[in-house]
Amino acid sequence: MVPHLITALAGPLNELEQRVLDATPAIERWFRLEWMEHTPPIYAAIDIRNAGFKVAPTDANLYPTGWHNLAGDVMPLAVQAAQAAIEKICPEARNLLIVPENGAPGSFYLENLARLREIFGMAGLNVRFGSIDPALRKNQTYPLSGGGSIAFEPALRIGPAALRMGLKHFDPCTILLNNALAAGAPGILEDLYEQYLLPPLQAGWTVRRMSRHYQCHEEICKRFGKLLGIDPWLIHPLFAACGEIAPGAPLNAEALREQVNGLFSKIRRKYKEYGIRDKPFAVIKARGHLLHLAAVRDVKELDALLAHLPKGKNGNGKAARPGAVSSEILVQEGVPEAERINDAQAEPVVYTIDRHVIGGYYRVCAKQDAGERTRYVPLAFAGHAQLPRPAPENKDGAAAPNRFYLYGVVGRLALVAASYELEATDPQMLTLDDAV
Repeated sequence: MVPHLITALAGPLNELEQRVLDATPAIERWFRLEWMEHTPPIYAAIDIRNAGFKVAPTDANLYPTGWHNLAGDVMPLAVQAAQAAIEKICPEARNLLIVPENGAPGSFYLENLARLREIFGMAGLNVRFGSIDPALRKNQTYPLSGGGSIAFEPALRIGPAALRMGLKHFDPCTILLNNALAAGAPGILEDLYEQYLLPPLQAGWTVRRMSRHYQCHEEICKRFGKLLGIDPWLIHPLFAACGEIAPGAPLNAEALREQVNGLFSKIRRKYKEYGIRDKPFAVIKARGHLLHLAAVRDVKELDALLAHLPKGKNGNGKAARPGAVSSEILVQEGVPEAERINDAQAEPVVYTIDRHVIGGYYRVCAKQDAGERTRYVPLAFAGHAQLPRPAPENKDGAAAPNRFYLYGVVGRLALVAASYELEATDPQMLTLDDAV
């Protein structure tokens, strides 16, 4: 079910969109066969960039927030997807424990949790919030801006021999993490007895590496591109892994410079092949470092950026924090965003539950010089839902439903990559491989 997007651009379909529309039956069968063999993450948010000449995912968040930014019209889809996911995992499930982020929550994050509670509550579960923040020693209630409240309760090990996790008088079948475990997984989450922990611990940032995700994505896009007869580059961002940096350690600037230079060479070759006149750029991703999400257009810009970093520190002028972990450095092809809402750049974000695309929104980027803040414009229903249609039946430039279908396909490719990624780091699978 693909809604008509009231905020999407109108215009003729480009060749990539047309290829996807023409191959819809083959695409849906391809995804169906993938999900027969692989398990998708319980939920995800996929950042997508539409450059006009390519559409590619630039991030895959397996602990998504921002659920309250989705249009209310998508709630039936979200609830149905949540019901299907829970029935597959634990058909007899009654209680769901959501583990929020550590620290004092802001209003944005609380609204996100309220929407998650609503989705899974309507799916037939009793939902409560169990915090693993060691600073939370007693129940804490937070008001919601629209009325109502959310209570955080300290999570406990419960049951005989304390083999399960829950709350006082609350024993959940399933535990939903909305906490990226950036400082590692605490012992309370380990060795749980007959409980489902979603996403699994290896989805946390102490284990997860974006380079592994994009390696999986590259291989998947090669197979998918062969199915459609397209260049995989049209749906995949080029990238280069630059190793890891330990907390407080100096950056290996020469290695980074070499990887950036090599990536630009690949991007320029693609731009020349497709006659693209835009100047390419790359984005540096290094969590916990000042370079994180820094954009550069050539090696000279990188050198200027490196020259202004504090020396001998973790790139932020401070010593490493207690509990800090190593951070991977990834250089990714920058994909320019061609979509606009009222002359502001609009970045689509697609949300999934299990294997289902349930909606999304445009992240409308702020104009810093005008003092504007980032806005979130839902990908909303307008009238009745529409399925993608070939161009001859849709000649008047009404490409919005088709564009959303393309975004859904690109988002699901990233979801397949995430499932491969989690399988590759599953401790049980690794133990079986070692045994063999």
